[in-house]
This record gives sequence, C-alpha cells and structure tokens, in this order.
Amino acid sequence: MEHLRPVATGGPDEGTPVAPDLADLLRSAGRGDQQAFAQLYDATCSRVVGLAVRVVRDPAQAEEVAQEAFLEIWRTASRYDPDRGSPLSWLMTITHRKAVDRVRSAEAATRRDQGYHHQNQPVPHDVTAEAAHASLEAHRVRHALQSLTPVQRQALELAYFGGYTHTEVASMLDLPVGTAKTRIRDGLIRLRDTMGVGS
Repeated sequence: MEHLRPVATGGPDEGTPVAPDLADLLRSAGRGDQQAFAQLYDATCSRVVGLAVRVVRDPAQAEEVAQEAFLEIWRTASRYDPDRGSPLSWLMTITHRKAVDRVRSAEAATRRDQGYHHQNQPVPHDVTAEAAHASLEAHRVRHALQSLTPVQRQALELAYFGGYTHTEVASMLDLPVGTAKTRIRDGLIRLRDTMGVGS
C-alpha cells in the first residue's frame, strides 16, 4: 500500500474553485476592467441565458437577449448600488427587462403583420367588451404594482410574469426561500388591498 498518499487534514482543499465576488467584479467592470467583466460574464452567463430562455421561449432569441443584457451591464456597471440588492439580482433584473422587451417587440410585430386580417373580420360585441375589460384590468394591475416596494415588485414579477417557483425566485435574487416567499406574499396582499379585491 505504499503507493497511497495520506489525505491532508485541516484547511480547505486548494483545488476547490472559489466563487468570485460578483460585487467586486461589478465595481471593477464599472471602472472599465475588461478582465473583471469577462469573469463576471463567465460566472453568470448560464443563469442569464437560462432566464432569457424562460421568458422568450426561443434559445436563439434568448442568446440575443443575453448579449443585449451583458452589453447594458457593461455600460451601466458603475451604477450598481449594493444597498438596492445583490449583484445577481441586479443582473437578472436587467436580463428580465430585456427579455420582456423582446417578447413585447415580437408581439407588436405579429400584431402589425396580422393587423389587416383582424381589421377585416367581424368582431362580436361580447369579444370587444371582454377585451376592453381586460385592458382596464391590466391598467389597474400595472397601477397597483407601482404601490409595491421595489423588492416586492421584483419578486412578484419573477414569480407571476416570469413563471418561476419560489425556490427559483429565491435563487435568482440570492435570498433564502422563506424571504422570497414573504416578499411575494406581502406583495400579493398589498396588491389585493390596493385593487380593493376581497379576500
């Protein structure tokens, strides 16, 4: 058994990679450090692309969204404020906004393409009324969302507009699951109260 080496005791294994400090990387990137930005990209790219895929549902579009998100992250890294959330939360918020913009842009293009067809189809009265009601409800929800705190709104947007589970929201916002659930619950209660919906 002479070929076996003794196992070292005490201290962490030197071969274990240490997760980079995203806040430090963002600060350095904000000062124009391209190497720090490359490390930030390597550390977060899979999660950014994953979120984009979840929202836009198309891997090719998701890669473009991720590219746009990282371009904005590079341009605005100096504006990151650690008092307003974790670095990962900041990155994911930018990504989510870019992805939602891409979906809205695609929907607008589809509506333009189909506009002529829809304008020349008879529309039953009840469908028109239903559409008007849905538009009013969407306006009320948007207005009510503005009454939430930024952290509540962010958690609700990921959970209900992004389709993520509480565990996924907690992971994306770098929070304990219980905290994420509390933010979502408190946000829903506040939304309900603002909109005057009975319990």
